[in-house]
Amino acid sequence: MVVVLVVFISLFLLLFLFLSIKFATADGDFTLMSKRSVKRDQIEDKVVWITGASRGIGEVLAKQLANLGAKLIISARNEAELERVKKQLTGKHAPDGVKVLPLDLASGEDCLRDAVEKAESFFLNAGVDFMIHNAAIERPKTTALDVTEESLKSTFNVNVLGTITLTRLLAPYMLRRGKGHFVVMSSAAGKTPAPGQAVYSASKHALNGYFHTLRSELYQKGIRVTIVCPGPIETSTGSGAASSENKASSEKRVSSERCAELTIVAATHCLKEVWISYQPVLTVMYLVQYVPTVGYWLMDKIGGNRVEAAARKGNTYSISLLFGKKKAS
Repeated sequence: MVVVLVVFISLFLLLFLFLSIKFATADGDFTLMSKRSVKRDQIEDKVVWITGASRGIGEVLAKQLANLGAKLIISARNEAELERVKKQLTGKHAPDGVKVLPLDLASGEDCLRDAVEKAESFFLNAGVDFMIHNAAIERPKTTALDVTEESLKSTFNVNVLGTITLTRLLAPYMLRRGKGHFVVMSSAAGKTPAPGQAVYSASKHALNGYFHTLRSELYQKGIRVTIVCPGPIETSTGSGAASSENKASSEKRVSSERCAELTIVAATHCLKEVWISYQPVLTVMYLVQYVPTVGYWLMDKIGGNRVEAAARKGNTYSISLLFGKKKAS
């Protein structure tokens, strides 16, 4: 009996050690990490529409999806940059199976309706199968009380209102076909407090709430939703779901290529929500999700230090933020 107990405890400790190492070195949540590869049959010959496809994660998504045999519609405000991306795409349907559709999410419902009608007509007898909402605005970090009205409106017009309007206009076509999949590039800032990014964080929380609700309403009618929450991602400067205006050399970031790969893995396995990040952000997300009292205490402790780190272009994801100077209560 004693021998059996010793063996059981030893196996338990080995399993705990193995999982701890996996968690410490992971770049995604446990469910996402359990899915080892993309299900190509879910993407090949499908029509995939990507917003924000002229740079960053959107551009990398376009390249990877083209190589997987998808037919693509790529959108962004800059048509010249979209044409540049199109020329670089290779794969089963490139370049003829790649359509450029310039789009400004803040342009209003009429313009977005025209864009949806064009997207639905690009490929004979094939509408949009996957809508990847990747376009977003991320302003330079500032405190919650220093956000300007212009910044507030422009961020919500693109990140929330434009994205939701595009979804409202596209979803009826998917419902008539009895299938469709929205992939939403949200952010870790949509799951946890994000000191210095209050408006951006609010916009991503809004997206999470809308799309989780949309899925619960339409799931039985064939509509799928995958929400992707990346932490710090190494991207080109500019707008993008997880771009950052200042990348400190000491910050460890998941590459755009890896983020895009994991996003496609999540979508093809129909995962409802996934997190993509290295530590310590991944731990913070788990704490806020499952032990909110501890998670919010932790964010309260580092909040002011993070804003100061952003102001001096320092590492805003460092565990050392816990040990910054104390603030008056």
